[in-house]
Amino acid sequence: MDKKYEPLFTPWKVGNVEIKNRIVLCPMGGTSIFGWMEPHHFDKDAADFFMDLAKNNVGLIIPGIAPLRNMIGNGWLYKAKGAFKKLKDYMVEFHKTGAKMFIQLTAGFGRSFSIPNGMTAMLKNKVLGAIVKPIFDISRLCAAPSKLPLRWAPELTCREITKKEINQIVEGFAKTAKMCKEAGVDGVEIHAVHEGYLIDQFTTEYTNQRTDEYGGSFENRYRFPVEIVKAIKAACGEDYPVSVRYSVVSKTKGFCEGAMPGEEFKEVGRDMAESEKAAKYLQDAGYDMLNADNGTYDAWYWAHPPVYMPTACNLEDCKHIRKFVDIPVVCAGKMTPAISAEAIKNGEIDGMGVARQFLVDSHWVTKLINGEEDDIMPCIHCHNACLTMSHYNGVANACAMADSMHMSRCALNPMSMDGGKYDLIPAKKSKKIAIIGGGIGGMEVARVATLRGHKAEIYEKTDKLGGVFIAAAAPDFKEADKRLIEWYRRQMEKMNIEVHYNTEVTDLSKIDADEIVVATGSKAKRIPIPGVETAIDAVDYLLGREKVGKTVVVVGGGLTGCEIAYDLHLKGKNPIIIEGRNDLMIANNLSLANSSYLRDYFKLHKVPVYLESTCSAIEKGKVTIKAKDGTETEVKCNDVIMAVGYNPAPVAKAAKHVHIVGDALQVGNLRSVIWRAWDVAIKF
Repeated sequence: MDKKYEPLFTPWKVGNVEIKNRIVLCPMGGTSIFGWMEPHHFDKDAADFFMDLAKNNVGLIIPGIAPLRNMIGNGWLYKAKGAFKKLKDYMVEFHKTGAKMFIQLTAGFGRSFSIPNGMTAMLKNKVLGAIVKPIFDISRLCAAPSKLPLRWAPELTCREITKKEINQIVEGFAKTAKMCKEAGVDGVEIHAVHEGYLIDQFTTEYTNQRTDEYGGSFENRYRFPVEIVKAIKAACGEDYPVSVRYSVVSKTKGFCEGAMPGEEFKEVGRDMAESEKAAKYLQDAGYDMLNADNGTYDAWYWAHPPVYMPTACNLEDCKHIRKFVDIPVVCAGKMTPAISAEAIKNGEIDGMGVARQFLVDSHWVTKLINGEEDDIMPCIHCHNACLTMSHYNGVANACAMADSMHMSRCALNPMSMDGGKYDLIPAKKSKKIAIIGGGIGGMEVARVATLRGHKAEIYEKTDKLGGVFIAAAAPDFKEADKRLIEWYRRQMEKMNIEVHYNTEVTDLSKIDADEIVVATGSKAKRIPIPGVETAIDAVDYLLGREKVGKTVVVVGGGLTGCEIAYDLHLKGKNPIIIEGRNDLMIANNLSLANSSYLRDYFKLHKVPVYLESTCSAIEKGKVTIKAKDGTETEVKCNDVIMAVGYNPAPVAKAAKHVHIVGDALQVGNLRSVIWRAWDVAIKF
């Protein structure tokens, strides 16, 4: 292990509980050890995931939020005695690894509940809501401190939670925490004065307009989390550790309005001055640790940083708040081992909070210890499988129900939380597998097939592996994507997978193989308008094949077009976006944490965006934009970049021993590419 990482592997304490190192698995929705949306039970998938991490040198493991009441069925968690009995047996084996576990308990979501689009009718229609209430009580799940607009559908109003319900929740925390203690769990974490969830909505003025003892003054707004920790300590003893998930600063300008890094703005939530007071107030109330970052659902990219956010984006605020408390502070948010180790060494934070990197590579801590950093598969912060809640104009949450039920899977690693679907089982017979195309899809087929015992060969028409993802990773802010390409190239070398470079295959009959996989990608679409031949293709721009002037029109407001516009603006250019639909980045599996960053960025920097519009003509020095109502506008520009999508370009059709993967099958994202690669490679 590199000496610079040594501070990460020093012991520390939360209350009286000693933890062997400073690496903390932060909780992720969908990794609850009591199940997620299903009725409370001991969740074997989650338990297996945590045991694997514990055996691979994680110091403190915090499972994802466990709702005090079932999301479906409304039953209280503390009544699920069978689940706690299994948990007690599990904890005996878990503790043999030397790891510790705090279970995170949640009061709920309030206005942040990411209601699937098909369920909005339950809030709109009181009769329908009453009919389904015994099974799925949407009114309870969305209940907030005050009548508030729902984050995902602002036209809908969340009802005000009653004092009776508050008292029931406080009691539920105490009873559930006691059962956790009796099951051998090392501590609990309260979710949360954090991210704009229900309890956090009580603490911030813009979401709390109550006039009773839970609203108004600072003490009243923080009364709810204080009552919770006091009730837990009364039930479990003062020495039982209670952590709180904590957003240092809300970074919020208003409902559905986040603040960009470095932006000067008026905070409507918790500012730093209040946070200095609140952190100590929560400590004095009985909390033993702050598991900290920033943000709310209105500024979601702080709590779930996409690729565009700075590395260690929350560290400075966590370091600052550490000065005001005596309890440990864990910092999360695109933290790296090197940055975390240095901050811990300097006494600026106490623990490194990491979440989704564990979904990508559950053994990364062991690899770090063993000096195998190059073998750690990097998280690229895409959220394409672990946080697929998509939101755009007119759609509350486009997340598929299958994804809602099974969150915290991984676009890059289908084995994460998959219930055994993608287990790597050795092949009964070794086959020769030929893969046409060395993009991510082709390399993943080769890798998985080789791990199963097959002999894989790649035929790549260029002189390098990576395919179109080389272009996608080209912008300066795509460092993680670049590392992913390098990771794949190293795996091909380490696994001795033969690659035939500069070899274009168009006739499969010339290939000697038992199975052939076509991974030849896609071709850019070209819209039939005057002057389109003068436009620059998105890939040509990204690869630097074409230079652009000061003002650039980007035709297409999907993710590719928006990332190009973002890249242009970062380089000092003046991008203009034209999009035919009623919002930017209308796509399923594209997390709101990612899309809202770019939307907020364009809004802050006044990037012109023409929605429900098309580019009807391109001429030298200008384009013509046609609006939905037929009106046309001429806009001056130096260049035009086309980002209107792609069409699959397979070199052959699927047949008995011919399989198509990646964009050659259907244009998508890395999730669809990699998962399809596994679907094929595990069946040879």
